Amino acid sequence: MTNRMILNETSWFGRGAINELIPEVRRRGYRKALIVTDARLIACGTVAKVTAGLDRAGFPYKVFDGVIPNPTISVVKQGLTAFRQSEADYLIAIGGGSPQDTCKAIGIIINNPEFEDVRSLEGVAATRRACVPIMAIPTTSGTAAEVTINYVITDEEKRRKFVCVDPHDIPLVAFIDADMMDGMPAALKAATGVDALTHAIEGFITLGAWELTDILHLKAIEIIARSLRASVAGKPEAVESMALGQYIAGMGFSNVGLGLVHGMAHPLGAFYNTPHGVANAILLPHVMRYNAAFTGDKYSRIAQAMGVDVATATLEQTRDLAIRAVEALNRDVGIPAKLREAGMREADIPALAQAALEDVCTGGNPRKATFEEIVGLYRQAY
Repeated sequence: MTNRMILNETSWFGRGAINELIPEVRRRGYRKALIVTDARLIACGTVAKVTAGLDRAGFPYKVFDGVIPNPTISVVKQGLTAFRQSEADYLIAIGGGSPQDTCKAIGIIINNPEFEDVRSLEGVAATRRACVPIMAIPTTSGTAAEVTINYVITDEEKRRKFVCVDPHDIPLVAFIDADMMDGMPAALKAATGVDALTHAIEGFITLGAWELTDILHLKAIEIIARSLRASVAGKPEAVESMALGQYIAGMGFSNVGLGLVHGMAHPLGAFYNTPHGVANAILLPHVMRYNAAFTGDKYSRIAQAMGVDVATATLEQTRDLAIRAVEALNRDVGIPAKLREAGMREADIPALAQAALEDVCTGGNPRKATFEEIVGLYRQAY
């Protein structure tokens, strides 16, 4: 059996890392950027931290700020128009998962125009050329889109999210700079942080997991478990730790896949625009219980990584301890307890379950789920 690992060509870490953007652009000889971001990040001054450096260096750029949470096909098409009008030769993605994912889709389609309908990118698309070069600057500690080969787009017409998996979309350079993340509201730090924890836990137990990704995921769980509460409380050093932890989780899950938590979370975003991290966080303990008997001793290792003493516990007890540790973290950072608090309607459960069953992430779950079982999990979480 062979295992593949794909990562960024270059990543910069630490406060002030965005100062390396100008040398990277200069070294590569790029002429003009299209910055892909959202209006909120323009308004709060986050984007200006990047554009000020470009202005000082005399590097031209245009800005596309039309990205919305859970970006849609129409948003991607607007971004394509913006790129073509800009005469840019590279992209800068500034933001959380939504700007990063939109940027990937734009970059892929520009260099692979046969996928301009966007829908045909679902799954593992047979693109032939690498995307337009992307400089990725995350502003949240959760999605790790800056290091993954995945992106997610919402089909508003069909009320569904679809996952795209493409080695051609990975950003060329990533700048993991906590200075760009300090301004996150506490609720966003919590949601994106548990999203990162979900990536690490699902990546650790997914069917494709192997020894190298196990090491990455366990380290990510350890960092997130010890740092998220303090990050939400506004501790600068914890924000920086979360930036690293979510990136390490991305290094792993991007190469082995996820599971049923993400499969069930994606429809919630498509139906109700539920924040992805919130959906993952609420679902995670329920799906962990559902999967427990199919994970060997991995929950024991999760519990230990989260700081739980399992020395005298049985295997069954360690599984329960791991789940309880996740539930406690959710409570401590203010995650809603039930999906109804996040806007889910009980009448939609059958449609949600069908969409989850068909989601590409669901196939990586260690326990093969049926439609009826997914319905039951949604009802438990409701």
